[in-house]
Amino acid sequence: MAIDTTSEIKAIARYIRTSPFKVRRVLDQIRGKSYQEALILLEFMPYRACEPIVKVLRSAVANAEHNAGLDKSKLVVSQAYADQGPVLKRFRPRAQGRAYQIRKPTCHITVVVAPLLEN
Repeated sequence: MAIDTTSEIKAIARYIRTSPFKVRRVLDQIRGKSYQEALILLEFMPYRACEPIVKVLRSAVANAEHNAGLDKSKLVVSQAYADQGPVLKRFRPRAQGRAYQIRKPTCHITVVVAPLLEN
């Protein structure tokens, strides 16, 4: 299975309110899979991170169809990664006038699709 890396198409979702560690756990499962296989996997996974990943994957495939004229049945997820975004810092009141910090992480999800080379 050879992937054409010269015509890679990508989509990015930024500032997703989920920890990048939780998103990477799902992205590791779909990397290298075909578009249809990745959609089926994401549909049946029990994680909340699957929803934004499906949106980014569909956006990347739509970009490939519309901008590059590629067939979606021949597309493969060549790269998929989640970078850390800004962290929202909040405070929770505690006993005796103290305050504990709450960190609300965000992430940027990038999915890159490429067509399969036919031999």
